[in-house]
Amino acid sequence: MLFATGAGGDPERYRPLLEHLAADGCQVIAPHFERFVAREATTAELLARPVGLVEALHRWASPKATVVVVGHSIGGWAGLCLAGATPWGRDGRVLDVPREPRVGRLVLYAPAARWFAAPGALDAVTAPMLVYAGELDTVTPVEQAIRLKSAPARVDLRVVPGADHFSFMNMRPPGTAESASFDRARFLTDLAEATTEFAIAP
Repeated sequence: MLFATGAGGDPERYRPLLEHLAADGCQVIAPHFERFVAREATTAELLARPVGLVEALHRWASPKATVVVVGHSIGGWAGLCLAGATPWGRDGRVLDVPREPRVGRLVLYAPAARWFAAPGALDAVTAPMLVYAGELDTVTPVEQAIRLKSAPARVDLRVVPGADHFSFMNMRPPGTAESASFDRARFLTDLAEATTEFAIAP
């Protein structure tokens, strides 16, 4: 299980999820990254995410391991890159990103998918995807997750009522607040179970 954080870069903010996955027998690899602001990130900062994921995988996982990538926000972008998606930069040019042929499944929370708007950008993504989008997400709106359905892969898209971009984190960023009616604790428990079930399904 290769876990890719959002722009904050700290996997500790998702620790209960990662512990749940580990308790069910998954080897969890969750590298720490430098924080950046996604809208202002340089190409080098963006590329450091998929590159760092591959490096962590080569360091800690067996060469024969089947890999499931779980990614939130820009981590979802990085996971898609590893699975074969072709991102386009702000300058209208294709970004040269690493690939990882061992990626067999993707679990994406509020994925940053606007880099894959060009025709054919998702044509090489064949790994099955479980995709969650927050109904109230203004950072990576639901439309970005819907875009992933153009891939040839099987895509299970679940839009979460009342959730926003940070509802997928056990520790939200300071200064953010979600709908008072949204039961995040219950949702995160269900999310961890669904992620594990998808990851270890035969």
